[in-house]
Amino acid sequence: MRCVMIAAATALAVCANCHAMPQDAGQQVVHYQGALDNVKYVFGVAPPVARLRPGNILDANSLDCFGNGIQKPGDTTAMAKGDNPLTGPFFIEGAEPGDTLVVRILDLQVDGNQGVGAFSPGFGAINSTHYTPVLEKTPLAEKIWFYPIDHADNTATFQALDSSYKVKIPMHPFLGCIGVAPANGEARSSIVPAEFGGNMDAPEVSVGNTLYLPVNVSGALFYFGDGHAAMGDGEVSGSAIEVPMRVRLQFDVVKKKSTGWPRFENEKEIMTTGIYRPVDDAVRIAFTELVAWIHADYGLSELDAYELLSKVGKIHLTEMVDPNYVVVASVEKRYLPKKMASSPAATPAH
Repeated sequence: MRCVMIAAATALAVCANCHAMPQDAGQQVVHYQGALDNVKYVFGVAPPVARLRPGNILDANSLDCFGNGIQKPGDTTAMAKGDNPLTGPFFIEGAEPGDTLVVRILDLQVDGNQGVGAFSPGFGAINSTHYTPVLEKTPLAEKIWFYPIDHADNTATFQALDSSYKVKIPMHPFLGCIGVAPANGEARSSIVPAEFGGNMDAPEVSVGNTLYLPVNVSGALFYFGDGHAAMGDGEVSGSAIEVPMRVRLQFDVVKKKSTGWPRFENEKEIMTTGIYRPVDDAVRIAFTELVAWIHADYGLSELDAYELLSKVGKIHLTEMVDPNYVVVASVEKRYLPKKMASSPAATPAH
């Protein structure tokens, strides 16, 4: 398995919004500027906005989940042209169905001085939705909160609407939407999380972590968006502190090995996702994937891995407001035997 690094910038730039520049050790950085006139609102097959090779770095930006359309008191969610505008897709050379796309999250920066939080009728964890209808005489009214961002102390400030209370919230920037084109010719809304990634709202999509995604179509067709400055587990009201984001990502490809579901890894942990409804099925998927990963790469039998996770495994619900719920299961590597072999998504093509 190997890839050939091409030094010519013209081999990577395919649109007016992007260009490439050579880096040390043959690396290239591809720059792309996302804007309201070039974003997408579905994960699917579309003409790529740029092409990258394994090892290349993408330096780009995303709009917030409202397309940067809500800026001041009096603005409403109806002013957004769509939900979760996506930057992309990016074609990754050499990625073919059955491979794994490796995405290293090198840097994320909040691209602005305020965030937005909103409650929209029919969208939230503890109000009436299409999935959990209840008898409500009057739908809860839309409300919007603005969060001033202090870059110096890395906080965003919550200001209550119905009182003078305010509190600072530490920022943990991450991407709510990140994924590839789905399999079988599907196009999935940017609201949906599933096997291809999508709107996972997972705080694990943060600096220092590596994300592994299944490749379903030629070139993978990678998208990202929906930047968050901070979010509580479950994203219960339907929004995080929504912000535009500047990102720096590096890509690799593992040939002929595929992850069934998105996975994460860093120096201390391995993490798997379960994405489905009801939430107990999402939990089962996440832990089944984690058992399989430990068995394949660390040599424990499936039942030993199952027993070990019952004692040291961790799990949390990243969101419970989208068409599918998302659960992340994890285990610290200090509890595992020495790694036996490359993970299904850990050895890039070079």
